[in-house]
Amino acid sequence: MLTVMRAPSRYVQGPNALLQLKQHIEALGNKFFVVADGFVMNMTRDLIEQAFDHQTEQLVFEEFNGQCTINEIERLKELAKQNGCDAIIGIGGGRTFDTVKGVAHFANIPVIIIPTVAATDAPCTALSVIYSDDGKFDQYMFYPKNPDAVIVDSTILAKAPVRFLVAGMGDALGTYFEARTCVNSKAMNLVAGGVSQAGFALSKLCYETLLRDGLKAKLAAENGVTVPALENVLEAATYLSGVGAENGGLAAAHSIYNGFTVLEQCEKTMHGEIVAFGTLVQLVLENSPMEEIEDVIDFCLTVGLPITLAQIGLPEFHHDQIMRVATAACAEGETIHNTLGGVTVDEVHNAILAANALGEHYLHSL
Repeated sequence: MLTVMRAPSRYVQGPNALLQLKQHIEALGNKFFVVADGFVMNMTRDLIEQAFDHQTEQLVFEEFNGQCTINEIERLKELAKQNGCDAIIGIGGGRTFDTVKGVAHFANIPVIIIPTVAATDAPCTALSVIYSDDGKFDQYMFYPKNPDAVIVDSTILAKAPVRFLVAGMGDALGTYFEARTCVNSKAMNLVAGGVSQAGFALSKLCYETLLRDGLKAKLAAENGVTVPALENVLEAATYLSGVGAENGGLAAAHSIYNGFTVLEQCEKTMHGEIVAFGTLVQLVLENSPMEEIEDVIDFCLTVGLPITLAQIGLPEFHHDQIMRVATAACAEGETIHNTLGGVTVDEVHNAILAANALGEHYLHSL
């Protein structure tokens, strides 16, 4: 199997990076279609116009309707075409990014991603999660290339609600362990190749960065300030996790997240929060050393990530609910099947309950 490595063409991060937007993307187009939801548009429009020296003839602004659907992608694609735009900029969170990636793909134009929260690693990836018009999951859409540029303004992200940063750390927490599983089982990564040394090294650096700087980053964000630790964690949650996951591959932790989406009680729990618990489940499923499990639990406790079912929305649960989660997590095509030796629904069910028991044990011992 050939190894394959992919990443965004350009990644820019730092304080007030948005004010230098033009110099980093001007080679990508002449007229930019800027997409954001109403709240984000109000927050960033002046900064973008300032970055373009108020030469607004190069910019067309359009509000995102809030849901990544085929119809919304088509609507925005037609508007970009009507306005003569030859590049698209998405500002905000994951659903905005997924939508503009789709527009860029079908319109065959460059795409620039500007996150305003660090809740997931979606900015750097070459895929979208598509929903139906009534808000239900429809499909994953994979693209032949990653975003052309990702611009991370740490001044903006430092002032976002801290829960988003913590959730981003939770999403990033599984990156190393899932990549390790794919290496051990010789599974393919998300770009249909073997795991390269570079991809695995990025995933490991992601985990090491979280352990070293996670708490410092959270405390800085709680005070709305940027410090080196926060810059490191933003890079870990955005670039190292995104590029590490695509090139390192996914395993059980993200499938466990997908499984919990079948329960309404977990709908208000963020993606990265459930992935953090899913990482603990994966370690139990793989019978990882207790020292390693304790390191993960200690990190979660330190930054405020969940380690029990109660903390992800299930203070009370029935075993048939957990079986539904395990069944969904083991659906055909799920990345949990990258686990060396394979897994069964019963094994996943048991690992979820055992991980929850471990988490409760550590909470009660505090």
